[in-house]
Amino acid sequence: MVQQTTAYGIGTTVPLRYEIAVQRTREELAKEGFGVLTEIDVAATLDKKLGVAFRPYIILGACNPPLAHRALSEELDIGLLLPCNVVIYAGDESGTSVVSAMDPVAALDLTGNDRVRPIAEDVKTRLTRVLAALERQ
Repeated sequence: MVQQTTAYGIGTTVPLRYEIAVQRTREELAKEGFGVLTEIDVAATLDKKLGVAFRPYIILGACNPPLAHRALSEELDIGLLLPCNVVIYAGDESGTSVVSAMDPVAALDLTGNDRVRPIAEDVKTRLTRVLAALERQ
């Protein structure tokens, strides 16, 4: 079940292997109009830079261009809070993955700009649909 997992994120645990969860997350983000602008393979980075092993973990920087444009038009410095990060990592139980997304309402409330809130709520609705779709697969 999609839920508020932290004060700054929403997420769910899905019965999908990590590689499949990453692929399906990308597909569901695209259905909601998000492209992936950045990708950070956390496990590979920690191995390369520190020589430490870490569970499979990726950060996707997701952006919905029309919504980003609306937000930037209301608050030029809002780019400091973009794109929306989505993380996928191997769950504690074999064959499961955790998929979480930044809560855009919590993040964009930092601006104190009331005109940004409806945009943030729209983004949160779309990200919640992405997570819910992953649960159904």
